Amino acid sequence: MTIICYLRRFGLLSLVTVALLAGCAGVDSNTRDDASTLPPILTLDEVIRPYIKIGRIQITREVFKTDALNNTDVYDWGTAALRREAAKMGADAIIFPEINGSYIMSVVIPSTEYRATGVAIKFK
Repeated sequence: MTIICYLRRFGLLSLVTVALLAGCAGVDSNTRDDASTLPPILTLDEVIRPYIKIGRIQITREVFKTDALNNTDVYDWGTAALRREAAKMGADAIIFPEINGSYIMSVVIPSTEYRATGVAIKFK
């Protein structure tokens, strides 16, 4: 009889704990972007229609040395960030993308500053 009481008590407690943790693990659907709806990054050879410049996009991210990213992660972060910001502006594409990083030393903690820039355009 005591084993059944323990199973009920801990089983219910485990079930409630799992339900609470699973409910918190959800991802906000507003933060996910479908890659097909975001504006592409184009070279000047690919731009065949007349366009107007909407604005220049510049995004900066500082990463401490212990969390430094490799080159492919930096490029992926930069292109995704540029495309999200261009979509917020209502742009059709991005031209002149530049994604780079520079090592900086602030007081005692070394860090790397990553920067992604580009020009948002809208086709006429």
